[in-house]
Amino acid sequence: MSYSTADSLRTVTPDDVRGAQKMLSGVARTTAMEGSRYLSRLVGQPVHLKCENLQRTGSFKLRGAYVRIAGLLPEERAAGVVAASAGNHAQGVALASSLLGVRSTVFMPKGAPLPKISATREYGAEVRLHGQVVDETLAAAQEYAARTGAVFIHPFDHPDVIAGQGTVGLEILEQCPEVRTVVVGIGGGGLAAGIAVAVKAVRPDVRIVGVQAAGAAAYPPSLAAGRPVALHNPATMADGIKVGRPGDVPFALIGELVDEVCTVSEDDLSAALLLCLERAKLVVEPAGASPVAALLSRPGAFEGPVVAVLSGGNVDPVLMQRVLRHGMAAQGRYLAVRLRLTDRPGALATLLGVLSGVEANVLDVSHIRTDPRLGLTEAEVELQLETMGPEHCTEVGRALRAAGYTVID
Repeated sequence: MSYSTADSLRTVTPDDVRGAQKMLSGVARTTAMEGSRYLSRLVGQPVHLKCENLQRTGSFKLRGAYVRIAGLLPEERAAGVVAASAGNHAQGVALASSLLGVRSTVFMPKGAPLPKISATREYGAEVRLHGQVVDETLAAAQEYAARTGAVFIHPFDHPDVIAGQGTVGLEILEQCPEVRTVVVGIGGGGLAAGIAVAVKAVRPDVRIVGVQAAGAAAYPPSLAAGRPVALHNPATMADGIKVGRPGDVPFALIGELVDEVCTVSEDDLSAALLLCLERAKLVVEPAGASPVAALLSRPGAFEGPVVAVLSGGNVDPVLMQRVLRHGMAAQGRYLAVRLRLTDRPGALATLLGVLSGVEANVLDVSHIRTDPRLGLTEAEVELQLETMGPEHCTEVGRALRAAGYTVID
């Protein structure tokens, strides 16, 4: 059915989620659930990772998009569908439409990562680049829908979409029946709302914790106000949960069923993405890593067994490189050092020998001889080092001072 005022008032029931699960049989994968020894030790309780980053198209979005499009009337299918997205929803709509034989048009921002644009086209959608930000893209998609009659597929604010996302919750109960806490990222709220509907119907004792990026946290003020409140200029590296206003349908469900919504910092997100890659061997986008970020920042706040939902893995390689550097810096694994030494042959080699002796990896060296602050026989060296953590940074500093170098703060 197409979106209407009646839809906005219609809630989502456990039967809707079970019906969506039957509809998705053979379409969406039952994604793996992997235990994490590192997080389990940190939290002091068993922690499992629900790997929706391994879902078809790389995120949970296929589930809701397929259920929504499959529920369209024949005349609505004939008119085609349209969506606006910077990535995951675009790919979910494109593949779902192709599987159902429905023509799809997806509007994406002009700055969307090329791999996401290419993937959306390869899944069968016509991609149109419009606007610099998602709000402009969304307006273009809605104008297209009004002009052509195509059905607009909202990424989260529709009961059918929420029912499809809720199938993740049914799988969690099947794979980890003893679960006590489910931690899930929240953007517009479709995934968290769907999971809450599915899980609370069977296990009302399970605690559902939603996670938002601190710079794009629309739910805490909205829940406090009792209505969706729009943020101005939400900012976070986690594009998948960078939503300025909660959806009306998920907001009502989250207010009723989700026990807590917490926030995490950009440093937390970077550290979580790095941990997923290094410890779990999983490529996860920042939004998908937000539940892990919550576990890292508040390890004692969760009763186990805990299931953390890794909602997606579609991370742009350029962003991945930046985030990994940021995550390593947040963990004290990068060290910038500036010091002075005597400008004579072999002086730099001697310095590098000291660093080699404490197993610090030199990433970059800047050698300055012409600064007026320097004496006639002095040189200044700036070093970018890779270390093994904060304790190693301290060890490097001690070694340099013991060797007679003046470290400039």
